[in-house]
Amino acid sequence: MNRRDFVGLTGLAATGALLLPPLPGFGATSIDARRLLEPGLDVTQKKRLADAALNAAKAAGATYADVRLGRYLSQSIFTREKQVQNIASGESLGAGVRVLAGGSWGFAATHDVTEAGLAQAAKLAVSMAKANAKTQKEPVRLAPQRGYGEVSWRTPIQQNAFEVPVKDKVDLLLAANAAALSNGASFINSSLFQVNEQKYFASTDGSYIDQDVHRIWPTFTATVVDRTSGKFKTRDALSSPMGLGYEYLTPSAGEQLAGPAGTGLVGYRNRYDLLADAALAAKQAKAKLTAKSVTAGKYDLVLEPNHLGLTIHESVGHPTELDRVLGYEANFAGTSFATLEWKAKNLPYGSKAVTIMADKLQPGSLGAVGYDDEGVKTKEWTLIDQGKLVNYQKIRDQAHIVGQTESDGCCYADSWGSVQFQRMPNVSLRPGAAPLSVDELVSGVDKGIYIAGRGSYSIDQQRYNFQFGGQVFFLIEKGKITEQLDDVAYQANTQEFWNACAAVCDARDYRMFGSFFDGKGQPSQVSAVSHGSATARFNGVNVINTARKV
Repeated sequence: MNRRDFVGLTGLAATGALLLPPLPGFGATSIDARRLLEPGLDVTQKKRLADAALNAAKAAGATYADVRLGRYLSQSIFTREKQVQNIASGESLGAGVRVLAGGSWGFAATHDVTEAGLAQAAKLAVSMAKANAKTQKEPVRLAPQRGYGEVSWRTPIQQNAFEVPVKDKVDLLLAANAAALSNGASFINSSLFQVNEQKYFASTDGSYIDQDVHRIWPTFTATVVDRTSGKFKTRDALSSPMGLGYEYLTPSAGEQLAGPAGTGLVGYRNRYDLLADAALAAKQAKAKLTAKSVTAGKYDLVLEPNHLGLTIHESVGHPTELDRVLGYEANFAGTSFATLEWKAKNLPYGSKAVTIMADKLQPGSLGAVGYDDEGVKTKEWTLIDQGKLVNYQKIRDQAHIVGQTESDGCCYADSWGSVQFQRMPNVSLRPGAAPLSVDELVSGVDKGIYIAGRGSYSIDQQRYNFQFGGQVFFLIEKGKITEQLDDVAYQANTQEFWNACAAVCDARDYRMFGSFFDGKGQPSQVSAVSHGSATARFNGVNVINTARKV
């Protein structure tokens, strides 16, 4: 791709901690698309290779060892208007061995996927651990974990996206482009990302876990240019990356949820109508050119799930990562205001309407797996209970720090060549218990703004003071959507914002936002994570006009 196309593509992802690097896989090799359907190693071969690593690690002095054999497959398709820009299929195969020796961690990875290659990596990992032990102040303490024997888990997809001919996927993207162009778009770029992680985990605890994880993400940006003034406006896709197969792009088989009356918006649960959204995006981008610029001030905000997911990610997901809380991690997103001392004061994180769950279980979510990269069976747990912070996200070597005896199962590495560490699980706002539709929620707003989609944002290094934009904005007056607005962003701090949450729609409106590319760590890794919610109302939030010149 040339520079202009690359700059346009990077606009498909949010800035800051949400990145758009290459898809997962360490040192991926470009391959023919037909290779994506070739079987990898069978489970017997994987077990034999894993045992070679575990036995070598124990023989070299490891008190604990785990090995991750990974085959990472990806395909990315990029189009623009009537052209195909790029089609890239990749494969990465290798193994990583992590050990404890002398109370310290050691890690080594190899693309030599043979018994000798894995045994050599294990010995190197033990050597590193022993070297690290010379400067380690306290020994690593692992929460106990029973072995599960030989088990497997698969993303419950209906159609493997790699089985769909590339031509059909290109035709779908080009059809979406045509829908946008015929409805007023001047330009459009669209993309389809597909990932399959074939992961095998084994440990000296006695687990041999084979997992097959699938994810998909269709997206686009439509641009409308006023040739007279030179002004332009854009609207991104309201899709979400999902832990689903190609069935996600079969809208007739799924559930569509109407947005509030007067917006023309449609929500999607586990299915997505790419063509319909592209056509609507062009119309809404065109309407932005003449939309009223918002008058700054206090408004009640009605935030739809695709938008609210990003706010959850930044103001709840990252601040409740225990390594950030403890100051062990500060890359990309800083540390956290929600320290152990802050939690001990029992201060309100939000209103009683705010209960936020962490999990790696939700069907269709990006974070859904059976076991994490430490061999811990995944689960659901509460982070915020009716406004009070009650727990964090933690892994095996962190649990004892907060007086707990088990991991939450949220350890992850983005490749066989990366060491696993604490990563955000799905973090979601629980829908309201009482029946409440989106239109009913809007009807109670006297002066407000409805916001859909994710826009630019910023947040400070303590995950406290922030500013968020969106894709489309509608003025609410006396309980009715009256007109489209533009130049809207809201400012708040985390406590003020979540304490302003007055109501959340019920489960009928629940759906997920997600990111393929949540960045963390040094060296940097990415992970895929979803955030679910129903549409929610926040009272008296400060709204600024982003077009105002200072």
